[in-house]
Amino acid sequence: MPEMPIYLDHNATTPVDPRVAQVMAPYLHGHYGNPSSAHPYGIDARRTVEKARRQVAGLLGCQPGEIIFTSGGTESNNMAIRGAAEAFSARGGNIITSAVEHPAVLEPCRYVESQGFRITVLPVDGHGQVDPAQVEAAFTDETILVSIMHANNEVGTIQSIEEIAKLTSERGVLFHTDAAQSLGKIPVRVDELGVDLLSVAGHKFYAPKGVGALYIRSGVNLEKLMHGADHEAGRRPGTENVLEIVGLGQAAEIAAADLAENAAHMHALRQRLWQGLQAGFDDPDSIRLHGHPDRCLPNTLSVGFREIEANTLLAKIFDRVAASAGAACHAEGVDVSSVLQAMGVPMEYAMGTVRFSVGKMNTVAEIDRAVQVIVEAVRMLGE
Repeated sequence: MPEMPIYLDHNATTPVDPRVAQVMAPYLHGHYGNPSSAHPYGIDARRTVEKARRQVAGLLGCQPGEIIFTSGGTESNNMAIRGAAEAFSARGGNIITSAVEHPAVLEPCRYVESQGFRITVLPVDGHGQVDPAQVEAAFTDETILVSIMHANNEVGTIQSIEEIAKLTSERGVLFHTDAAQSLGKIPVRVDELGVDLLSVAGHKFYAPKGVGALYIRSGVNLEKLMHGADHEAGRRPGTENVLEIVGLGQAAEIAAADLAENAAHMHALRQRLWQGLQAGFDDPDSIRLHGHPDRCLPNTLSVGFREIEANTLLAKIFDRVAASAGAACHAEGVDVSSVLQAMGVPMEYAMGTVRFSVGKMNTVAEIDRAVQVIVEAVRMLGE
């Protein structure tokens, strides 16, 4: 079997932590009870689900009863946005969001807009940040929800969630944040952030794909997306995915215990990667860093290579380094990501933007090798 490339695409998905897989294994065969059943098989499954709920709550700093398990970040975002829109439609029809949100937020917003709600999409500055003053200026008597992501998946910029939360709290407006990219990288404590709703995606912090959670502050009632039995405190029907919920809980416990160590490790690797790339070119204008220089995820490096096509670069290195493109070039032109467009990134850099996202399992040797591969490929393409 050929050697796999160095994996620098952890914002897309992470490998399952071996400790998570180990805890999940018994639930593939021996422990198969339905958590709603009253016999020992079901009781065992119910205890397991509630333990995982406590583990996720421990990571977020909330009560276990405020955690609802979902199929992932997309469902959590839909549940928050569509659920709030329908539940509070009598109070108003305006929802505020930003231009750099993930499609899992923007698309539910577009859907509710088609149902008669009014969506206000706020701009960002050149670093990808939303100005809280613009949030405040956007409020109307009809505003019922604000949804601003905690940290951006493409450039890593961290938003001023605490400041925005004060504004929403003063006006009695619900505040949702998509924290899919934050867990396991930076502190995410709902009591400190001040949010009412927060989305979690398991596969972004070493849990399996297909499981997530939504934090719903006590006292907040959302309209359900699905209808059926009264699972998850009557908020999300369907037999619980015990196997993956076990994995999510264990991943949350590990993330809480290892946060400081992992964040420091990833930041060191990210800086080593950036400094290595900078040193690889005589002209400092050959590359450009996207995102906020300080308020940024410790693992995320979005780099624009001037006058280079990102997909061409990734195709050249795909068997040695795995990363993601921020733009796609084709005969009709260049499709630049909405995030880079919103940030006003010049086309000469936007077309060559690549996102490198390191993980807790990466090594210094991998970073050094990746730098060598990337620099050589860019130089060849630039000749």
